[in-house]
Amino acid sequence: MMDYKDLGRRVRLLRRQNGMTQEELAEKADISASFMGHIERGTRKASLETLVYLCNALKTTPQFLLAASLDSDLTDHMPEDFSPEQRNRLCAFLRIAQDTLENWDD
Repeated sequence: MMDYKDLGRRVRLLRRQNGMTQEELAEKADISASFMGHIERGTRKASLETLVYLCNALKTTPQFLLAASLDSDLTDHMPEDFSPEQRNRLCAFLRIAQDTLENWDD
């Protein structure tokens, strides 16, 4: 399942770290500033082409922007006797921890 709100938070975080306004990033991604705002709020879906433009402008990878929506490598390192529910809970906890650390200065 796609987590558009997390994608938006990650775009906003990197945009700010790169010292860009929404308007500047929107121009580089060839979209309107209004649409950029929607992407950052997670209320609109970006096309694959827009995602590529965002990755290039923000100097990041699709994997970083889509991290909350991709199957995590974390499950490869969990004890084999964890149930699917335990794996999901641990992944959710680690995502919250990662988001907290990424937004620590905000």
